Amino acid sequence: MQTNDWNYPTAMRVGAGRVRELAEACRVTGIKRPLLITDTFLGSTDMIHRAVADCREALGHCGLFDQVKGNPTGGNVAQGLEAYKAGDHDGVIAFGGGSALDAAKAVALMAGQSRPLWDFEDKDQNHLRVDPLGIAPVIALPTTAGTGSEVGRASVITDEEARVKRTILHIRMMPRIAILDANLTLDLPTHLTAATGADALTHCMEAYCSPVYHPLAEAAAVKGMQLIKHYLPRVVADGQDLEARQHMLVASSLGAAAFQRGLGGVHAIAQTLGALYDQHHGLLNAILLPYVLKANESALVRQMDDLAVDLRLPTPGFRGVMEWVLQLREQIGIPHTLGAIGIDEGDAELIGRMSFEDGCSHTNPIRHSAQVYSQIFSHAVRGL
Repeated sequence: MQTNDWNYPTAMRVGAGRVRELAEACRVTGIKRPLLITDTFLGSTDMIHRAVADCREALGHCGLFDQVKGNPTGGNVAQGLEAYKAGDHDGVIAFGGGSALDAAKAVALMAGQSRPLWDFEDKDQNHLRVDPLGIAPVIALPTTAGTGSEVGRASVITDEEARVKRTILHIRMMPRIAILDANLTLDLPTHLTAATGADALTHCMEAYCSPVYHPLAEAAAVKGMQLIKHYLPRVVADGQDLEARQHMLVASSLGAAAFQRGLGGVHAIAQTLGALYDQHHGLLNAILLPYVLKANESALVRQMDDLAVDLRLPTPGFRGVMEWVLQLREQIGIPHTLGAIGIDEGDAELIGRMSFEDGCSHTNPIRHSAQVYSQIFSHAVRGL
């Protein structure tokens, strides 16, 4: 397979085997004493042990913090920050799925701040509170093709006390270098390959449907969906398909670039459910996507006409796109309802209110009420 170097605007090193460049990437970025941050599962794997050992041999030092949860919390960030300061580190290696990458970026942000984390939530002009010179440099290596956090400027962190997910945003949180090495995704189980791939699809789809004018992001969303249409079924069918794995990593990054245009109701509900029930974010997105698309149908006539053509679907318009989404979900083993993963309607009113208040709802094609979000959620539970 080809290897490539891109800037979009993150410097991206794309190709199988490029994890070997990690220590050199640290040098280029000016990192001499990195802290590698990952999740509790990956922390015990040979992949992480090799990366830490290679950096220690080349740089003389590399720390490891591997306590990130599947839905990273403010407590995870605080623990990571404590490890960062205790080890006198000067940069962060974000290594893992979207959760590890988000937590690592938040630790890098907090490395040189004097205010608490939630003061930097993406509201109003909170980003102006950040001391940009206090943000540590980040190198990111994704092990899933889902969130695209390796090229993003935001972190989504759960506030455990308030039981809500908060988005922390600053342009300098964006990693300096992202290494997209398909070899790092080969051991991802089939169900996580499917869920994270559907997460990338949701990013692309919601960004594509956003009413915000951003043609560059819209184009990235279309290309991401074209890649996902072709390669996600392949990689779910054969997890060792290195070509498909590499293209899915690219599609994931395109999805993150695309959601500069905003996201929508799928994420508004999924982030609410993730905070309340600690469920996998990508899986929630995958289940919710068709229900939110249906609720938005009246505002998407032109977009779906164009998308059906861009994806070369056999059926035109909204119907064709919906048929494709449902068929793809079934093909890769995504459950059809939230009820199938143990979520019931008991908190429907609360979920509707929290979804309406979630920032992602503001770029949904229709400004649904809290009551409508409750109805969408109930439909997704029951499959109506």
